[in-house]
Amino acid sequence: MTEDFTHFDDLGRARMVDVGEKGITRRTARAEGRVLVSRRTFDLIRTGGVKKGDVLTVAQVAGIMAAKRTPDLIPMCHPIPIGGIELKLRLDESRCSVEIEALVKCDGRTGVEMEALTAVTAAALTVYDMCKAVQKDMQITDIRLTEKTGGVHGDYLREDKKDE
Repeated sequence: MTEDFTHFDDLGRARMVDVGEKGITRRTARAEGRVLVSRRTFDLIRTGGVKKGDVLTVAQVAGIMAAKRTPDLIPMCHPIPIGGIELKLRLDESRCSVEIEALVKCDGRTGVEMEALTAVTAAALTVYDMCKAVQKDMQITDIRLTEKTGGVHGDYLREDKKDE
């Protein structure tokens, strides 16, 4: 069973994978998530009425900062020379939500999936933090990897994204 997981040795102990012999290739990862909010919270975010400030801008900066700190947060992640991070937040009127998407790129020996997921998660948590005085029952949901390129495992595109 542990042979299926790269972060365990033969004895089942945690280890950091040695990527030193792998070639440097272009790698990308895209992740997404959302924060479901009430109509009142949605309107406050849209109109800039949240007392802590511009929710979408602060959450965008938080997500970018978090992606760069991923190896400090996730124990077995390698420090990666991130080449770029695009983090987009948009309001979805029909869902009454903040939609978050991160695209992370690097030229490295290991992928950037965790950096993209960390960016989305931190941005979502920041939306929650900035709005919690108004609403406590917001839901952070649907955080997931939607796409990745590069590496020995090849490209990945989430099934529900193939028609987009």
